[in-house]
Amino acid sequence: MTFSTFTPAQAGELAVVERSGFIESRHIGSAVVLDPDGSPLISLGAPDAAVFTRSSLKPLQAIAAMSLGAQLTGPAAALAAASHKSEAGHVEVVESMLETAGLSVSDLQCPSAHPADGAFRRELQERARAQGDENTDPRSPLYFNCSGKHAAFLAAARAIGADTSTYLSPDHPVQQKVAEVVAAFASEEPSAVGIDGCGAPVFALSLTGLARAVGRVIRMGSAETDVRAAGDAAGEEDPAPAMGEWTTYEAEARTLMDAVFADPWAIEGHGRPNSTVIERLRIFAKGGAEGVIVMATKSGYSVALKCLDGSARPTSWVALNLLEKAGAFEEAYRRSAMYDEQLEDLYEAIVDPVTGGTDSEGRTSVVGDLSLGEDIAKIRRRELD
Repeated sequence: MTFSTFTPAQAGELAVVERSGFIESRHIGSAVVLDPDGSPLISLGAPDAAVFTRSSLKPLQAIAAMSLGAQLTGPAAALAAASHKSEAGHVEVVESMLETAGLSVSDLQCPSAHPADGAFRRELQERARAQGDENTDPRSPLYFNCSGKHAAFLAAARAIGADTSTYLSPDHPVQQKVAEVVAAFASEEPSAVGIDGCGAPVFALSLTGLARAVGRVIRMGSAETDVRAAGDAAGEEDPAPAMGEWTTYEAEARTLMDAVFADPWAIEGHGRPNSTVIERLRIFAKGGAEGVIVMATKSGYSVALKCLDGSARPTSWVALNLLEKAGAFEEAYRRSAMYDEQLEDLYEAIVDPVTGGTDSEGRTSVVGDLSLGEDIAKIRRRELD
């Protein structure tokens, strides 16, 4: 039997690509926006259908590793949740993570890759030539975009005295802890477990479950007061309705959020969409392969979506617009129109232009753009009281 995500018939139109006045492509998918209590504000397509969460799951994987004793703070904590582009800074942090745990690059079981950052790749090539190396092609598991997550898994395995050679097995204690953390934060049991591109187990959740999970991480990790202590102070025998088993990971969530918002570059890279959204809007953003993305505000609004054709082209822009339409930005910018200006500025930073040929001065010409799909555009912006 083959399990499946939602079908085209169930999807809504997320975005369209226009070239020279002609609609060239349409991106369809599903999405959901939740308020801080986890109630749906916007639903599009089939948000309760299962999707493989891919790298959008990384905050939960990082929390699991830290909860087992992986000593991660600052940029190292952020790299545990990153899909990095192998800038020199990324690689330096991952190397330090391995060294601190008494491990080496040879312990990493993610695939070998070239650095996606061209400047660093050229630097490595020039260094190899200067040393007279025959092989000047920089390729290593260290440069794979999930190497920080894998280093965190290995550090967790070392911390509990578990086998480091089988750390990717679904039966390994580290991956069992990941499964436990995922279920706790999502309040949902994964409907399937697969193998991610990096070789680690990846879970199928509903978009609602993914948004719920990451919204809880960001809200709890950014809260000014201790969630559990606040519940105790209120004289409640049991935690407040919005609380649950996931609140036992508050320390890890705080460490992770402190790291991410202090060093947004670590999550993806300087000038890259996820890092740009975190840096400019102070909104957490984490994309994954096959068109999955999750975003969440510090107050707990969250959005998760999947572009059905697997494209990442529309995901960041659509997710931000859905948060805006849900009224999430007024929470942060209640007394100004800053979010309107920020969104306009962000478009050029996170959306690749539609190009065609060059102008009279030899510059690449922009001949079209990506815009919101009909099903997104017709959603009216929600006004907060």
